[in-house]
Amino acid sequence: MNTLFRMTVVILTIGLISLSTATLAETTLNEDAEQMDEVIVYGIRDRLYQSGMLKDAIQKTEVVDNQLIELRQAVNLSQAIAASPGVRVSNECSMCGVKRIMLNGMRGEHTTILTDGLPLHTMLAGYYAVDAIATTGVERIEVARGAGASLTAPEAIGGTINVISANPTKTTFEMDVAIEEDEGYLFSAWGSWVSDDGRQRASLVTQLDRHDKFDGDANGVGEAPLQDNRNFVGRFVTDLSNHDSLTIRAGLIDSEIFGGPTAFDNIDDVLNTFDGIESSQLFVNDDVRQQYIGKPWETTEWIDTERNELSISWLHELSADFNTTLSVAYSDHEQDSFYEGFDYKAENKLTYLDVRSNFALNNDHLLTFGIDQRDETMRSESEAGEQSAAYVEDSFDYLVRGMYLQDTWTASDRLQLSLAVRIDQIEADFVAIQKPGVEIDETVVAPRLDARFEHNENWSSRFSAGLGYRSPLSFFETDHGILDAGDGFAIDIDELETSRAVTYALSFEGEQLTTTFSAAFTEVEDLASMEETPTGVPLLTQLAEKASITTMDVAWGYQFDNGLTLGGTVEKFHYDEVFESSYAIAPIEERVTISADYMRGPWSAYMNAIWIGSRDLSTYGYEGFNVLGSSEQKSLNAESYVTMDVRVSLETTRNMSVYLGAYNLLNESQGDDMESPLFWDADGAYDVAYIYGPLRGREIYAGIKLEF
Repeated sequence: MNTLFRMTVVILTIGLISLSTATLAETTLNEDAEQMDEVIVYGIRDRLYQSGMLKDAIQKTEVVDNQLIELRQAVNLSQAIAASPGVRVSNECSMCGVKRIMLNGMRGEHTTILTDGLPLHTMLAGYYAVDAIATTGVERIEVARGAGASLTAPEAIGGTINVISANPTKTTFEMDVAIEEDEGYLFSAWGSWVSDDGRQRASLVTQLDRHDKFDGDANGVGEAPLQDNRNFVGRFVTDLSNHDSLTIRAGLIDSEIFGGPTAFDNIDDVLNTFDGIESSQLFVNDDVRQQYIGKPWETTEWIDTERNELSISWLHELSADFNTTLSVAYSDHEQDSFYEGFDYKAENKLTYLDVRSNFALNNDHLLTFGIDQRDETMRSESEAGEQSAAYVEDSFDYLVRGMYLQDTWTASDRLQLSLAVRIDQIEADFVAIQKPGVEIDETVVAPRLDARFEHNENWSSRFSAGLGYRSPLSFFETDHGILDAGDGFAIDIDELETSRAVTYALSFEGEQLTTTFSAAFTEVEDLASMEETPTGVPLLTQLAEKASITTMDVAWGYQFDNGLTLGGTVEKFHYDEVFESSYAIAPIEERVTISADYMRGPWSAYMNAIWIGSRDLSTYGYEGFNVLGSSEQKSLNAESYVTMDVRVSLETTRNMSVYLGAYNLLNESQGDDMESPLFWDADGAYDVAYIYGPLRGREIYAGIKLEF
């Protein structure tokens, strides 16, 4: 009740202040209306994209625009795309909150995240960064599924997610403030400036958001951790001339994840209890469903992440048929973490250079060609790990030098083809003294074909086939390998993971109805896997057998004349036995999504419901016990469940809107309605990843958005 009271007071206070500000701003605008003209400008890049001279792909792409991001109240990347076809955001740890974005059923490490087309995200960033990537100031998010789906990210075996920054067209300011139950909140601000002549455009983003711990079964150990994120992004675009444009982007992300005992929210308080001596009993009656009585550090997982990003891109138009872009990007990802007594620090640096040209050979052929280099280093250390003679740090050097060529060919009015090939020289070297030599030194040729055929004005087909690769480089490759690293760790990686993927999509686009059927097949060779040495030391190695996945989905949408839009997807994923054995957390096999949004006058409303089908957990290697030493296993049936998100918004003035909504309105959570994610394994060890359902229950929020 106190939380709801505080929410109400804060919302009403902000509302009164905002209403006064909005009234004053509207009066000022009316007084100056005769002296001011709204200036909306478009730069060189926009003109070239509209003319097709920066076009680099025709493959099927799902787009989540800023309007849909707002309707979903998606404050981060994972929330924004979680309901998209072929996308699964997998929460793979109830303590550390690691999220993995799976495309076409592939594992999370097979997805490459791009920022404005540049691979700014390091290997390490793919595990704890997706919930920290803010959506404020984002124009749209593009999801391209399939191996080799980007010229600049051939290691994207599952596909790519491209986060596109909003490009200012006028001077404006937006602010969004929301309060959630249980001390959660969102504060975001996006300001943009456009010079009088339109040649300079700048934007500044600030986003602070927090989600508190969630303990559905009230046993004193949360099923979902506290997440506290802070984002600051600045972007500046200047048209140096009628043929030159320079874009500079700088970002800072600071994120803290704190999971475990609900009585503690400060890591220093937990570390003060650390003595390295394990308790004789963690739970009452050794039952993970009962009250936790162990020491706080024994079930605490804390990850503090700081990312610094900088990218510079210079576009030069040599002629109406020829342009070149030089891009340089740098990111520095630092992680300081504590996993139930095991400490881990790492710094992952990435430098990326790309020189790309587009040349219109004639009206039918657009050539895209260039060279790039990805230079990535990671250095890790662990005081606890170094206590074991079997421990091998996962520090690495990773260098890829490549060249690429793509021909976007308009073969006829109905047929478009994109034929691309990359040639890469790859070096991957684990630099620990126990790993002498360079583990991977290969040259890879990665081709890709994309085709689009328009059967008539309503029906079209898309086909893609490509080859992709990646280097397994960290023992975060499989969930919770790090928790066993105190007993040592070993690495046996000497091959690239390589994949071959084929996708087909048939689409219908009418005035009100749109629908798409998609099917994809992906095969992976030398898939990374977590095993054990004969002495029981965790071993990051690779599977000898090939693994494959087949996916099918149907997506549809219907727009009524009264402002109501309905949509949905039906999805089916089939994994072979090899792929099933590689998953740490059971993936989804069947999913049905139903969405509705309504916009009429000042009102807008949104609803999204997702049904996840039941699964047999034994096929994914699940084995665990609620009671230590018991012979009665936890349930191996992951029952089906439904989650629902809702949001209602009212535009009260031209500059202000208020909204109310809820994530997981039906309050479905694994800890409260199913089995606890905590368990004992057959050897009597405690773990926290018996996961197959939603880990957070209902979260109600209310907020205000201002636009000037």
